[in-house]
Amino acid sequence: MVEIIRNGAYLAYGNTIIEDNASAAAQLKALGKGDVTRDEARRQTMAYSILSAHNTGDETNLRIKFDAMASHDITYVGIIQTARASGLEKFPIPYVLTNCHNSLCAVGGTINEDDHVFGLSAAKKYGGIYVPAHIAVIHSYMREMMSGCGRMILGSDSHTRYGALGTMAVGEGGPELVKQLLGRTYDIKRPEVIAVCLTGSPRIGVGPQDVALAIIGAVFKDGFVKNKVLEFVGDGISNLPIEFRNGVDVMTTETTCLSSIWITDDETKRYFTLHGRPEAYKKLTPGAVAYYDGVVKVDLSRVEPMIALPFHPSNTYTIRELIANSGDILRDVEKKAAEQLDNPNIHLHLTDKITPEGIRVDQGVIAGCAGGTFDNLMAAADILAGQSTGCGAFSLSAYPASQPTYIELVRNGAAAKLMEAGVTLRTAFCGPCFGAGDVPANEGLSIRHSTRNFPNREGSKPGNGQIAAVALMDARSIAATAANGGILTPATELEVEYTTPDYHFDSTVYDHRVYKGFGKAEPESELKIGPNIADWPVMPALTEDMLLKVASVITDPVTTTDELIPSGETSSYRSNPLKLSEFALSRKDPGYVGRAKAVQVFEKAREAGKNSPELDGIFEKLAAVKPELKAENVGVGSVVCANRPGDGSAREQAASCQKVLGGWANIAVEYATKRYRSNLINWGMLPFLFDSMDFEVGDYIFVPGIRAAVENAVYEFPAYVVKPNGAVSPITLRMGELTDDERKIILCGCLINYYKDGN
Repeated sequence: MVEIIRNGAYLAYGNTIIEDNASAAAQLKALGKGDVTRDEARRQTMAYSILSAHNTGDETNLRIKFDAMASHDITYVGIIQTARASGLEKFPIPYVLTNCHNSLCAVGGTINEDDHVFGLSAAKKYGGIYVPAHIAVIHSYMREMMSGCGRMILGSDSHTRYGALGTMAVGEGGPELVKQLLGRTYDIKRPEVIAVCLTGSPRIGVGPQDVALAIIGAVFKDGFVKNKVLEFVGDGISNLPIEFRNGVDVMTTETTCLSSIWITDDETKRYFTLHGRPEAYKKLTPGAVAYYDGVVKVDLSRVEPMIALPFHPSNTYTIRELIANSGDILRDVEKKAAEQLDNPNIHLHLTDKITPEGIRVDQGVIAGCAGGTFDNLMAAADILAGQSTGCGAFSLSAYPASQPTYIELVRNGAAAKLMEAGVTLRTAFCGPCFGAGDVPANEGLSIRHSTRNFPNREGSKPGNGQIAAVALMDARSIAATAANGGILTPATELEVEYTTPDYHFDSTVYDHRVYKGFGKAEPESELKIGPNIADWPVMPALTEDMLLKVASVITDPVTTTDELIPSGETSSYRSNPLKLSEFALSRKDPGYVGRAKAVQVFEKAREAGKNSPELDGIFEKLAAVKPELKAENVGVGSVVCANRPGDGSAREQAASCQKVLGGWANIAVEYATKRYRSNLINWGMLPFLFDSMDFEVGDYIFVPGIRAAVENAVYEFPAYVVKPNGAVSPITLRMGELTDDERKIILCGCLINYYKDGN
């Protein structure tokens, strides 16, 4: 169902793929396009045109200015606090502040609602758009009210994806939004573009999550589309309703691509007209001959109901395959889970779910920007009409992703069908996507139409002996499983009459509740700062030399941002850097925080002009490699070493918590995403590269002349490892290329210092 062309290819007239091989020239000539060069054809992609229209730099080194931005309530406080410290006066572009992550206000007393009060006061002071809690999840509001063909939107959430609506959207860490708020740019090398060519039409019972998981499973593991733009083309697009397209598009984040864009058509036009914004539509399509750096071909007619088993959206199987080989597959998942969790006190017992009736599931959830759409919930209502989810252990909850969607489900009777079947309907909330809602029981198996199934995304705490599992599925097969009493069932096995009624968008609730203050800043109004909201601590500039002590070594193939800073209950402390940092790596390496703090004591002593006896012995060893070494010129910090850190969420706190604890660098074989590497840089941390994780906790790593090397754009660094036994050995650290601004940020110590220094 998915085929990959790994070398370049031409797309002629929107439907003919010509691989870039020895016969390509002849094929192009036969189509009357023999004179088209590869470079000319590259400029014919939709991505190239949109990026160019927003670029203030040269053709290769892009400096992008976005049309709008969005943040939710576990990111906007830190972003605005950083921007305030850097000279913010007003929001220069529409900036939407939604409240869909900490909206339950269930942890930490008043502090979640204090953040919401802060958000509204900031929208008034700086001229923003404020969406109160339970009104809409971030991406539903942005689709409905802010997207537009040819536009670009930046969000501080990794699932910022509106490509199916002709909008190139990028999810990044908070400091990248700060740059836009201060009139700066988003700086990247022009990304490669991969065509995703859709053909055919989905079978009845197959939904957007099935298509998305098929794509993710095919491209994630070897990083084929990492940091690239996915451009959706092909005649199969016309067979997909717009919400189906949105559901596929939002999951492209899990491929680790940079952004996405789709051709637009009458279905797109109908969406914008329906939402009262017909002017937001324009037709987007590649030129007559466009060149792509690779192709993902998807035959929609061959896609089956899919499931992504723990602990990644790329761990995909067809549900049919899983049912037929449940023992072998689930035993393999248990084995890999044990290796990844590396905790002898917890075990994932998925094979216990195998019964004579089939695989028994404990819970179902349909939620968020991926699952909570009108079409998905209508399909679930049609499947469950007159059925029962049962009075046993299995439960099913559904979260319409916006109040307009909820209102329409109430008006057309679908909400009643769901509720009569035993489904509990909730308000717009992203909690099930990151472990703050519908947490299953220990050793429970939850099937979810949401975005991720990383360890702990469902809210369990392995460090406390708790473990549960999430498998990603489409809403249709989740509803089919509910109708079958919690026995795993693909929707294609049911005979269902899908009603597919028209959707009638009603913006009244937005008119009544959303504060629309863009262009109406009130500088004299005060920010409402609750007791948990804290400023960032002072961070030192990069020193002449650097001494790093290894505080954690993670040998997993991939380390997610959830493991670097857990989601769920930590969300309540996202507005307090010091409190939040206490949770850093708590579920992956509980000893990290203590070790990092112990190293930070050395740096605090250096800044105060005091000696640290433990370091005297290290400096004696290093005198042989740098005789003129002066302790006062050696910054001392902790370092995290991991194979491939940073997959998943855009949350800046994955990096900033390390910085707050005195972290000065990461060492990786590779960084999983561009956004995590950018987060490190924006917090003044060096994103070092090394070919292996040949380090141990307690090792010291000395990098002489680091400040001069960064100043002079040197990207290889002679360094020395000092083992606990005193042995010293040389190594060479590397670092990918930095922009001029990125080098200055690192030299200054963080983005806040960079702006304070007048940059």
